[in-house]
Amino acid sequence: MSAAHSTGTSTGDSAGDGADLIGVDLVGLDEDLGATSSDVIRVLADRIAATGRAASGDTLAADAIAREASVGTGVPGGIAIPHARSTSVTAPTLAFTRLARTVPFGAPDGDADVVFMIAVPDGADKDHLTVLSTLARALIRDDFTAALRAATTPQDIVDLVDREVSGEVAAAGVGTAGRASGTPAGTATATGQEARPTAGADTHVVDSDTSGTGGRRKVIVGVTACPTGIAHTYMAADALVAAAQRAGAEMHVETQGSSQVEPLDPALIARADAVVFAVDVDVRDRSRFAGKPLVSGPVKRGVDEPDAMIAEALRAADDPKAARVSGSAAEAGTSTAKDEHFGQSLKRWLLTGVSYMIPFVAGGGLLIALGFLLSGYGIALTHGDDGVNNAVWTLQHSTLLDLPAQGLGYYLGAAAFQIGSVSLGFLVAALAGYIAYAIADRPGIAPGFVAGSIAVFMNAGFLGGLVGGLIAGAAAYWIGRIPTWRWLRGLMPVVIIPLFASIIASGLMLLVLGGPIAWLMTQLTEFLNSLSGASAVLLGIILGLMMAFDLGGPVNKVAYAFAVAGLGAGSASNVVPFEIMAAVMAAGMVPPLALALASTVLYRNGFTKPERENGKAAWLLGASFISEGAIPFAAADPLRVIPASMVGAAVTGAISMAAGVTSRAPHGGIFVFFAIGGIGMFIVAVLAGTVVSALVLVALKKWVRRAPAVTDAAAAQAASAGETVGQRAPVAV
Repeated sequence: MSAAHSTGTSTGDSAGDGADLIGVDLVGLDEDLGATSSDVIRVLADRIAATGRAASGDTLAADAIAREASVGTGVPGGIAIPHARSTSVTAPTLAFTRLARTVPFGAPDGDADVVFMIAVPDGADKDHLTVLSTLARALIRDDFTAALRAATTPQDIVDLVDREVSGEVAAAGVGTAGRASGTPAGTATATGQEARPTAGADTHVVDSDTSGTGGRRKVIVGVTACPTGIAHTYMAADALVAAAQRAGAEMHVETQGSSQVEPLDPALIARADAVVFAVDVDVRDRSRFAGKPLVSGPVKRGVDEPDAMIAEALRAADDPKAARVSGSAAEAGTSTAKDEHFGQSLKRWLLTGVSYMIPFVAGGGLLIALGFLLSGYGIALTHGDDGVNNAVWTLQHSTLLDLPAQGLGYYLGAAAFQIGSVSLGFLVAALAGYIAYAIADRPGIAPGFVAGSIAVFMNAGFLGGLVGGLIAGAAAYWIGRIPTWRWLRGLMPVVIIPLFASIIASGLMLLVLGGPIAWLMTQLTEFLNSLSGASAVLLGIILGLMMAFDLGGPVNKVAYAFAVAGLGAGSASNVVPFEIMAAVMAAGMVPPLALALASTVLYRNGFTKPERENGKAAWLLGASFISEGAIPFAAADPLRVIPASMVGAAVTGAISMAAGVTSRAPHGGIFVFFAIGGIGMFIVAVLAGTVVSALVLVALKKWVRRAPAVTDAAAAQAASAGETVGQRAPVAV
């Protein structure tokens, strides 16, 4: 690789805070850094690491390439802004290159020749994030990008950046109400008239005076947000503001990014004619916009097609049949929900419910395990003829000042067990409540929780919670879309929707569906209890395959949720649910442990330096039952890592079920050894699967090669361009 201009030493005397972010040693002009976005990112990441601003260029590059693969960071005008938050970064940093040949970064109008890389530590403070967002805004201005292309030395670039951000540094920590494209609040806008700052809002504003014809300009409000909240959030806001100005409309945008977020004035929202959401994440408090005509799309559309979005918003403002904000997550305008089919929506709803359920399960399960450690398993048994278990009886008849005969440890164990039992009791209700939340946003939570509780009352269990949550969410979503009077809209999300959705969902569960679902759950329980020998081993194999198939994804979550939901049915006379839990936990530990063994011990040369570093962390992640510890490896080499992981996890599941290993804790891995029955065979099962997976992976890496036509960089570029690897060139194994 060559560069027409070599980089020099760092400059530390530039005025303002720009010098704290960029120096001449981070700038290259007219360089040839390769043919792909990944090539460029790796060079810039190494450049940042060479200045001491990142501990590892490889780690920073991997984080930025992963971000690039999700959504390309190219923007119109030949600009690209790859960026990432990374634990490797020690200080917020900018690196710049002007390329001698353009490189594709996924922009709709072509390749990029001007690239700013933004590297931010996980704990970056608000002031630095404000500065970075200011720079991102500047990149959509023709005068700024023209100056970048005209610069003749690296110092010119440093000075340009410093001049652009120095004013923002002086006001860091102050809201940007009334600012348009970097203009201080209250100064003249591009219309040539004074902009009226919106009180208390982090907004971008276009003048709202009447047009020359005397007609009132349409008022549009919007929200922009991206996962990182550094660049696209602010660039989309300014692009939409400029588009609204060209269309003769008034635009106010709330940027829900990493800088301080101040909500739009409710009075402004009330008089808005339409709403634009350009977001890749959920809009915070979206119910504020309920009833307004809605145009939504991913944040990158706000950067690439702002005029089209504004035109759609203006049409929607005059269309009584236009889509409206109902508070439903299905209309949130996220990139995942915009064009997905029903199957994708269903998966997203169910995964949302499971993800919110897991904290109840993990905390409650570990407290129950702690109760067993302190008080013994007898704490869960019924106390004589009193109709309550020993934990409840102990808490009813003892206090810290009047301890039971068994002593303080037993009393504390009873308290831990009871707290954990109550927490675990929310499992089905939380699952149903947050499934409904995923469908209908906040109005769905109450009817979902009620439907889930009715499922528990009807003994319909985990399956009843799934069905109840879906019905509650659908009912809340449907009711929220019914046209109503303006005076009634304020009552809809807090009274009308929860009331009638609860009646519909819980009524159906109680009167119609609960009985059949409870019967089905009973049959399933009896079937599982009857498993022994080869049948139990087969179940262990299936559970192991599911746990390793997508490493924390939907298939993994289904197996885990199935195991956790059965814990409540376990008892001294029915240990099958505890055996299933043990098999699931043991199998889930295998992928990260196997990757750790392969990358740090058996075949170090077969893994990159960042992978070897990840392998060190994977030892602890695997031991703790965090399957996601294998994801960095699987993302880089899925066709070898995932099959190898599945083979080992299946072996572990089979051994665990065959040996009758049990676990009364739903999480914790080896660290909840006290809640595992047959701890010796549990360890044997995990070790066997780990070794098998590691050996299979090493064999695949040594003797099964990927086709050179698709490199990691090309795969990342294909993803950033919206293609699948299979569409470009199949990976041969």
